[in-house]
Amino acid sequence: MMTVHEVSALTGVSIRALQYYDRIGLLPPAKRTEAGYRLYDGAALERLQQILLFRELEFPLKEISRIVDSPDFDRSKALAQQIELLTLKKEHLENLIDLARGLQLLGVNYMDFSAFDTKKIDEYARQAKAAWGNTPEYREFEAKAQSRTRTQDARLEAEMMDIFRRFAQAREEGPASEGAQQLVQQLRDFITANFYTCSRKVLSGLGRMYAGGGDFTQNIDSAAGEGTAAFVDEAIQIYCAK
Repeated sequence: MMTVHEVSALTGVSIRALQYYDRIGLLPPAKRTEAGYRLYDGAALERLQQILLFRELEFPLKEISRIVDSPDFDRSKALAQQIELLTLKKEHLENLIDLARGLQLLGVNYMDFSAFDTKKIDEYARQAKAAWGNTPEYREFEAKAQSRTRTQDARLEAEMMDIFRRFAQAREEGPASEGAQQLVQQLRDFITANFYTCSRKVLSGLGRMYAGGGDFTQNIDSAAGEGTAAFVDEAIQIYCAK
């Protein structure tokens, strides 16, 4: 067991913050001494690690509490998503460093704002608009996109890439297998919940776009392995033909 002072010294989290986390039920101590002092065990420290990782990704405390207290909380899955989001954050910081170095060499009058763009999903929006820009689905996509933060966008991208990684694991079973077809349903449900109503017609078009050789294909294959985008398309077309 560790005291609140020891936990603060080990983690760099202030005593005041630890006390606040306890008050709001986010990080209760494992037990208290007879004098009322907080004591933390290994499980509490593991929970604190999760909290700090989510805080680094700018999650609000209320949302962190909801996530880690959920009966469906999967620590391994959460870590995979956190790694994905932190990698995106790292790429963003590296782009800013490159920009700053470029400004140092070229002078402050050099104008380049590309490094400030953290929304890779913008490219998805551009291609989606080109495919069905005048449809109700795209209008729904735009409406939902306007209400999200950049952190939420990055989290959705990470969750979608996690689905594609699971497709890669199902490749040996074949695109018509029960596992692959269940993943198509999960993908369809995910798109409907977060972007737009994903009809079979739209889903079929997405499959063709995923395997079309553009940015979609590159992003999926980069995250899940070469050939995954084509496999996803095959599974989608089988699903839509039913």
